[in-house]
Amino acid sequence: MGPDYEFEKAAQAAGYRRIAGVDEVGRGPLAGPVTAAAVVLDPACIPQGLNDSKKLTAARRAKLAAELAACAEVSVAHASVEEIDDLNILRASHLAMARAVAGLVAAPDHVLVDGSMLPRDFAWSAEPVVKGDARCLSIAAASIVAKICRDAIMVDLAQQHPGYGWETNMGYGSKSHMSALQNLGATPHHRRSFKPVHNILYQDKT
Repeated sequence: MGPDYEFEKAAQAAGYRRIAGVDEVGRGPLAGPVTAAAVVLDPACIPQGLNDSKKLTAARRAKLAAELAACAEVSVAHASVEEIDDLNILRASHLAMARAVAGLVAAPDHVLVDGSMLPRDFAWSAEPVVKGDARCLSIAAASIVAKICRDAIMVDLAQQHPGYGWETNMGYGSKSHMSALQNLGATPHHRRSFKPVHNILYQDKT
């Protein structure tokens, strides 16, 4: 069973008209921004096969992202490595989510937020949906858009900082990435508040 449109229908039944789904990707990596997307689906034009982005192949994600760009309202936003280190990854993820929703052409009446918590000081009516990317079509759509965008950023950064394997590991702490971190050191795009990066920087100083 993949995601369905039941959360959106329930919100519509409660009187909300413009409903957005929001999700983020990139909480776990040691490098790069955290990226969020907000999507308002057109009920008359929902691409077939929307699902949690982690359950789709890269080619399928790319196809669905193109379909969403053509028939849904989409907004993408980020929180930088500096913001991740200043705030912590959860707060930075929530900041990226709020920015993505704020970037929509018109404010939504209600937001379906992936996860168990709503961002602090969220300016919109909202509800958290645990495992939303696997249960709710709007959130699944947001997970696909966010992943496509963040992956493209990491591929671009990999060309500027070769050796870390970001074009394939997307900044996650793979064996090759950890080895490069030891041998090449940290880049400006590494999250210094994350323990593996912090430990290597600390080793360098001692």
